[in-house]
Amino acid sequence: MEGGPLKILLISDDEALARRVMELLATAANVAGVTVEPSLDAGLALLATNTMDAIIFGIASANAAAVFQITLLSTKVTRLPIIVLGPDDENFLAEAVFSGAQDYLGHSVSAQALRHALACAIARHQAWLALTEEKNNYSSLIDHLVEGVFRTTVDGHYQLANPALARIYGYDSPVDLMANIKDIAGRLYVEPGRREEFMRLMQQHDTLSGFESRIYRKDRSIIWISENCRAVRDAQGKLLYYEGTVEDITQQRQMKDALRLSESLYHSLVETMPQGVFRRDLQGRFTFANQTYCTYHRTKLEDLLGKTDFDLYVQESAQKYWDDDCQVMARGESVEIIEETQPIGASEKMYHHVIKTPLRDEFGNVIGLQGLFLDITEKKRMDDQIRRTTAELARSREELRKKNAVMEENLRTAREIQLAMLPQQYPVFPKNSPAEQSALQFVHRYEAAETVSGDFFFVSQLSDTEAVIFICDVTGHGVRAALVTAMISALAEELKPFARDPGDFLRKLNSDLCSILKNTGTPMLTTAFYAVADCCNGTLRFANAGHPKPLLVRRSQSRVEPLANACGRGQSALGLSEDPTYETSEVTMLPGDFLMLFTDGLYEVQGQDEELYSQQRLMLDVKSLLHHPPGILFDELILVIRGFANNGEFEDDVCLVGMDFFRALEKI
Repeated sequence: MEGGPLKILLISDDEALARRVMELLATAANVAGVTVEPSLDAGLALLATNTMDAIIFGIASANAAAVFQITLLSTKVTRLPIIVLGPDDENFLAEAVFSGAQDYLGHSVSAQALRHALACAIARHQAWLALTEEKNNYSSLIDHLVEGVFRTTVDGHYQLANPALARIYGYDSPVDLMANIKDIAGRLYVEPGRREEFMRLMQQHDTLSGFESRIYRKDRSIIWISENCRAVRDAQGKLLYYEGTVEDITQQRQMKDALRLSESLYHSLVETMPQGVFRRDLQGRFTFANQTYCTYHRTKLEDLLGKTDFDLYVQESAQKYWDDDCQVMARGESVEIIEETQPIGASEKMYHHVIKTPLRDEFGNVIGLQGLFLDITEKKRMDDQIRRTTAELARSREELRKKNAVMEENLRTAREIQLAMLPQQYPVFPKNSPAEQSALQFVHRYEAAETVSGDFFFVSQLSDTEAVIFICDVTGHGVRAALVTAMISALAEELKPFARDPGDFLRKLNSDLCSILKNTGTPMLTTAFYAVADCCNGTLRFANAGHPKPLLVRRSQSRVEPLANACGRGQSALGLSEDPTYETSEVTMLPGDFLMLFTDGLYEVQGQDEELYSQQRLMLDVKSLLHHPPGILFDELILVIRGFANNGEFEDDVCLVGMDFFRALEKI
């Protein structure tokens, strides 16, 4: 709560008590005024449209009915501290506090005691709110981590798992994971005894880093994971549980295996490649040569080692090669030359394309050179053919340039088609009324990072009083993502029978999308949000498939709040699994409220010193602009974020869609 005079709400039907409270607080410098409401319902109605700093709740008797009312009030108004005034009964203090009050005072309380109780109650409640927010932020952080997070008992049961861990192990949710894996040693690890090895190392060190194992996913497919873990003990040193993180390293392991194979292939390649490879020391003596080089000189490696070019070529050629070698080793720089050679005993000159590179030790000192040469004698006899090939290549380049021009034109056409897929005009309520008088009014802003975009939205009329609003974001941007948005647009038309229930709509859309994309070989993750708004009663039914939470702007209360699922947890993005459950949630909008939908390109922006533009910052900026008309709000918000960005530009596709609940219609 910000500093300043306090506004106090007194809920009591006792006029004498009300006069006494007002007298006790009349001389308090930090109290702006006391508003009195005679009943709990009246007090709650007042709080729906007015801002208060604390509630004083007067009760006539310290009984079960009072406990019920205190509990109800604290449940309805979690953001304000509550002080209960009642009969002088110290035994009732614990009951009142347990029911949600910050303090309980007798009717005979003094002015000083009441003011002190108010100050303490507000401070305690602020601390509780801050702690609650911190806990929620921590839970959100764990739920959105890319790494899997776990806590397990010593005997192999999961006590905690985040969505990332469930996803890595192939389960629908953490609950699904914990329900299926009751014995980590037998159910998870592929190699017998791997869990025992894990526990042995933990017993020795209490921490473990980079513990790599093969494990079974839910579908019994096998992946590689790396675990980082620590043992948690009580004050007496007793082991309570293990907690840590898991990373899917299947790809890294495949890369390591590929690297080992590559090294083996390298040695094989050096020995079988058509180019000759050789190494010489500072005195010009051979220290290595591959099979091609030895075959060219009709010698064996053991006969070549220790010899020099003077043993292989005529004096004039050998001296030139030695001079070139000395220059490479003295300057420490590579050279690429065409050598004219005449081996000893040969009747004709030969031509080699040679690359000589200095060899260095671990300290950077030159210790010799390495050479790569290719016999190009036949090549020099084919210069005319090379010139003809070069001319053909030039013609091919021109054809490629023309094809690129055609492709660019096709991309421009694709952009025009994609923009045409977006709403060109919005529905009005009631039908045929002027747009500026519509009960629901819409606005959008759409910017593609490339020629075409992976963001898409639509707004349509479901009935005379209901509107549908949908937004999605396909992973990445460009042509592939744009093609998926086109599929989603077509599928949405076919799914109109499911349009009234957001959860069913997203479930069916996910199923159809998975059926289409399952044979592409590359997953195309799509986040989406779907809502149905009724302009008669302000009801908003919605479902969220891994999409950034829309913001509900309560203009009358100067408040911006994220639109969270009723279940309190995130739901799977489209394309991850074939049959996830999407829950339909509901919230009531008031006339003047504004619903803001957006894709993650809006806030995934990097500023100075690698600072990221966070969703919390987005909410603060929206709050500062909430009294602007929607179109101006969007334009000003985009300017603010561009000003934050390092290069003044968005790196990803950006889409904003807004729905203004202008007024409520009477039911037809």
